[in-house]
Order: sequence, then C-alpha cells, then structure tokens
Amino acid sequence: MLVPIPERPRGRARDPRVTPEESMSDELGPVPQAQHPPTSFASRRIRVAAAVVWRDDRLLLTQRPPGGPLGLQWELPGGKIEAGESPEHALTREIREELGVHATPHEVLQVDTHDYPHGLEVEVIFVRCVLDTHDFVPSPAVHGTRWLTPESIDLATVLAGDREFLRSLGARSGTA
Repeated sequence: MLVPIPERPRGRARDPRVTPEESMSDELGPVPQAQHPPTSFASRRIRVAAAVVWRDDRLLLTQRPPGGPLGLQWELPGGKIEAGESPEHALTREIREELGVHATPHEVLQVDTHDYPHGLEVEVIFVRCVLDTHDFVPSPAVHGTRWLTPESIDLATVLAGDREFLRSLGARSGTA
C-alpha cells in the first residue's frame, strides 16, 4: 500500500543546515534507522557440511591445498553451505565440484561447532554419503585424497573442526 508523502509548502526555502532526513523527520515523524546485527559473532559463524564416506572400513579424507592458516590439513570432504541450501544439497554440489563425482547424502550423524584461533567460527554438519564412483577427478581445491581406517587417522594432521567427530570413530591424538 502506498502512502502519499505530503508536499513541502511552496514558497518556503529549505534551510541548508537541515539535512533531508531531518527535514523528513519534521514532516513525517522520526526516520527509522536500519538495524544491523553486530559484526562480531553472527557474521563470522559459517555452516559447513562434511561428507562421511566409507569404503569398506576406511573413511575418505581430502587434503586442502597449500596456503592460508588451514593449508595442507586433511578433512572430510565438503564445504560451506550457501544461503538457502540444505546440508545435503551443499554436499552434492561440493563433492561434484571438488572430486568430480556424484554424492548421495543420507542421514545427519553429528553436528559440532569449532572456533578457530584466526577468527573463523564453524558449525559442521556431518552427513553419511555414498559416492557413485571412487574414480575422482580432483579440482585445484583438493591437494590429495586418501582412505584411512579411523584408528590410523592422526588427529594432529586434521582440521580441528573435524577432530571431535573423528575421535568418536576411533581416531588417535598424535603429534605432527
């Protein structure tokens, strides 16, 4: 519904010391101020989906490319959940982009949160997935792939956001 805005009376010059917002405030009441969420907590927290892919008794891990604070660390494949996307849709898209194969997401296994020292705050949604093939065509976003039993995973080489979940499967703490 459109509300007509009253015209300023003709013949009255605008005072140059009064901003247009103040002028409108006089005529229409106070001008509402936009409310923005604080830039600290909410804007730094991102949601990511992680694919839990089994091949016999081994899990698929991918290695991040070199560079940045998380370079060359191993992780469960997956990535950021975009606005309007479900974790399942994000995994289908991310696995196709990163590994060149199709993923079929199944049930959510666990949800964890982690705050990285460099300021990134993540919520990780771990989803069991089945791939249509294990013949990967990795993108530049994937430096390497490997299949490991949970007991043989050294948590010191894995992204901190994946560690608690992998520990629950039997991964070991070690030193890198």
